[in-house]
Amino acid sequence: MLMAQYGARVYKIEGVDHGDMGRTWGPPFQGGEASYFLGLNTGKQAAAVNLKDPRGLDLCLRMAARADVLIENMRPGAMQRLGLGYDAVKASNPRLVYCSISGYGQNGPSREEPAMDLIMQASCGLIGVTGSPGGGLARCGHSVADVTAGMFALVGILMALRARDATGEGQFVDVSMLDGMISAMASNFAHFLGSGIVPEPMGTAFATIVPYACFPTADRDITIAVASEKLWSAFCAAVGHPGWAADPRFESNPARVANRAVLEPMIADTLRARPANEWLAVFRAAGVPCTPVRTLDEVAADPQAAARGMFPVVDHAGAGAIRVTGTPVKFEKTPGAVDSAAPLHGQHTAETMRDLLGLAPEEVEALMRAGAIAGPRV
Repeated sequence: MLMAQYGARVYKIEGVDHGDMGRTWGPPFQGGEASYFLGLNTGKQAAAVNLKDPRGLDLCLRMAARADVLIENMRPGAMQRLGLGYDAVKASNPRLVYCSISGYGQNGPSREEPAMDLIMQASCGLIGVTGSPGGGLARCGHSVADVTAGMFALVGILMALRARDATGEGQFVDVSMLDGMISAMASNFAHFLGSGIVPEPMGTAFATIVPYACFPTADRDITIAVASEKLWSAFCAAVGHPGWAADPRFESNPARVANRAVLEPMIADTLRARPANEWLAVFRAAGVPCTPVRTLDEVAADPQAAARGMFPVVDHAGAGAIRVTGTPVKFEKTPGAVDSAAPLHGQHTAETMRDLLGLAPEEVEALMRAGAIAGPRV
């Protein structure tokens, strides 16, 4: 999706009988498509190809021969069995960057285990540190393992393309969801590796900084992040307790961490006395990082998000005008954009065969009649 937003032509290859399973992940649905799918597939062109048909396989091999990048996220070995493994395609396209995304990577004892985001959140240790002290386990509220794998895949692809600029050759890029989450949780593992202490869920608190958490006010929860002694002094003055800054129990961050069980209830009792908007105004005036704990509807209506173009409207063939998420990185000279909505199943099959492979209309029609490819369902 990100590559499409920044100018790449992205072809999404799906089966002829059914498409990406994400198309069914609802409700909610818009125009017959799952909102989940609509939100994650903007900018792509969809072609439906039957990989069990030798003609469909040949079409994919021909497409790979013309591509800069191939991305797949089947279990290790599945693409080889289909005849679309790296060795099969690099012979005709040695410049190809071939990125495989899997749960546990291409080697090791767990390589063939199936993985979804929830499985990986548990497998990498994230769920083990997520939730409230003494409470039940909690999944991270968004598909962080999936997204992290996708971002590391993008990083790997871009580095491989840069290496290709220097060498003229593509390469195989092996992205593991487990590896990505371990890397993304570097601070968590640094704490464990440095102390030998297995961390437990801490709610919204942070193991090595205090105060750095959500706290209740008179009407709603807010979050504060006091990550330096300068901010600590400013915070103490802002809440009307300047003496806290000189208290030996709280005068340094290590002291505050050691005495969090005393300090955090004191902060909570203080903040409950006034509504959130008053505290936020006080903290912002003092330079203390803070925010209300927002709900998604509040974020979608946020003027800052609007100013950054983070919820553009696109037209979908079935759902009409829909809001989606926008481009996360702004460039001065090569700005990205969400130019089109998620595609219907098989929406661009004929166009792909014509424009990418140069097939004549009668060839496309014959392949469709034979079931090697499929167009959109009417």
